[in-house]
Amino acid sequence: MDGKHLVLGGSGFVGRHVALALAKAGHEVVVADRSPLPNDLPALLRDRVSWRFFELDDAPWPELIEDVAVVHHYAWSSVPASANDCPALDLASNVGPTIALLETLRARGAGDAPRLVFSSSGGTVYGRLRRVPVQEDHPLSPLNAYGAGKAAAENYISCYRNQYGLDCRVARLANPFGAGQNLARGQGAVTTFLYRALTHEPIVIWGNGEVVRDYVHISDVASGLMTLACTEDVGEQHVFNIGSGIGVSLNAIVAELETALGRRLEVRRKAGRPYDVPVSVLDISMMHDLLNWRPWLSFSDGIRRTLSDFERGYEVSTLD
Repeated sequence: MDGKHLVLGGSGFVGRHVALALAKAGHEVVVADRSPLPNDLPALLRDRVSWRFFELDDAPWPELIEDVAVVHHYAWSSVPASANDCPALDLASNVGPTIALLETLRARGAGDAPRLVFSSSGGTVYGRLRRVPVQEDHPLSPLNAYGAGKAAAENYISCYRNQYGLDCRVARLANPFGAGQNLARGQGAVTTFLYRALTHEPIVIWGNGEVVRDYVHISDVASGLMTLACTEDVGEQHVFNIGSGIGVSLNAIVAELETALGRRLEVRRKAGRPYDVPVSVLDISMMHDLLNWRPWLSFSDGIRRTLSDFERGYEVSTLD
């Protein structure tokens, strides 16, 4: 899609890689976040990417979306642990501003408002799966406050899409990993395990290690989100799973890392957590059938690319 792309949360893990992927594809990108992108961007990308200060709970929405073709809403202030600690704050800090953005789009009118792409959580909004892999029409029954907040935002987005004709799209992401992920946020088992393995620290696993997740390299997440954002017509379907479509247990991550590094790793096990969904694997056939997208990297390939990027000291993952 031609025109300027506004990436809310564009300095975060997902937003940063989508912004760079868009710029590489020739799009003009505005990164909106508290902190700018790294200064060592190639000259070509610096010419296409600009930054402006942004806070989700105090955003000047009419000004932000002026002259924008697509709004990428990847800004979210909580992680599962912090959302569970204070669900009311999570709701006010994330769902409230999302509604304010939708109101601004509604005021612009369906024919004039930019397209909206929202990143939801494929690992939490579905809850305990009735079928694996899970398709987009599965009921939403989140087990934690983080998933409940994402599901609430999704419901409001669908409401404004249906009621006011806005072009709103939802991407339910699997578990992305790769260089540049903020380990301090407590998300990203693959990246955390790999970092601990490289620094010879013990890997901590909650439960028996048989919790299964859908892990996908951030380069594939970026290409999927860019495809969703730039496709002119997605028809009646507006919610799409983006992942690998393959489940990997925590124990299998450790085994893969041991193979890649050629040595045994120290693992410490703690009691399982009640809010962890036992199995979460996404059915990605909708993205393939309707938008002709599928991930390029296998889990093993993604591990090796992340290891290579870590060893080179990259602050962002290799996208090509």
